[in-house]
Amino acid sequence: MARRNDTQGRLDDAARAGWLYYVAGRTQDEIAAAMGISRQSAQRLVSLAVAERLIKVRLDHPISACLELSLALREKFDLNHAEVVPSDPAGTSSTVGIAEAAAAEIERWLKNPEPIVLAIGTGRTLKAAVDQLPPMECPQHRIVSLTGNIAPDGSAAYYNVIFSMADAIKARHFPMPLPVLCSSAEERDLLHGQPIVQSTLTLGATANVTFVGVGELGVDAPLCLDGFLAPDEMTALMQAGAAGEICGWMYGHDGKLLDNPVNDRVASVPIPPRDRGVVIGVALGRRKETALAAALRGRMINGLITDEHTAEHMLSI
Repeated sequence: MARRNDTQGRLDDAARAGWLYYVAGRTQDEIAAAMGISRQSAQRLVSLAVAERLIKVRLDHPISACLELSLALREKFDLNHAEVVPSDPAGTSSTVGIAEAAAAEIERWLKNPEPIVLAIGTGRTLKAAVDQLPPMECPQHRIVSLTGNIAPDGSAAYYNVIFSMADAIKARHFPMPLPVLCSSAEERDLLHGQPIVQSTLTLGATANVTFVGVGELGVDAPLCLDGFLAPDEMTALMQAGAAGEICGWMYGHDGKLLDNPVNDRVASVPIPPRDRGVVIGVALGRRKETALAAALRGRMINGLITDEHTAEHMLSI
């Protein structure tokens, strides 16, 4: 108990130091004086606040190059929403920057006083975005998962974000109690016929805004690594013309859903209609370029959050 109290006390001090530094604009010397500690201790507490994710930083200053790319993307692909964040030339993360931007956009929708249905897919980027959300009271909204939350071995799918979102957002959440892919089309139809699943399917179709990851294909793609597809199944899909996947739905280079047995096994909610809502893809990086280009070309999505390098490539195709 004493150790827990000491830990909590240090986090409290870190939060105070972080607030003084990032919000109040105090120097480390001023923080040290205000808290009665050394400058070195103040510096360590500020660093601890960042390391423990007590501080979440968003860049609000518009960068002209990013704004120009956003406008060009909207015009070229007839998008309802486009946001481009700066690229990190030395960065290796596939989520930094766009996760924060996606979190800000999700938060903007959730601040709407009028009731909305917000649908969300799954994946590493969306989970990173949801982890950035502040606690919010949104009892007027409904949040629905487009994809199943069960892994092939029956365990909870790690990158399904609906439960992480429920930790921060006080609203009605509707998970999809199914795997991403069923073992057969018959099993999918049987599961979709259950009343608890029917209600989620119906709700997902009415989404006002949807946030999805855009998945690349290949034997090292998430669907293979997570055990949903065998490598030979993935190879066959690509030979059949598959370019990418969104919530498990396979589509070709023209951005149209494939007529393929794998799509007959997808248990996910169909991607909501783009003519009545906004479907925002969140993706960046060279590995995503083929899948993202096809999704934009076929209007699988009508919104995009990405980085400069990816935006420039999309504009060059």
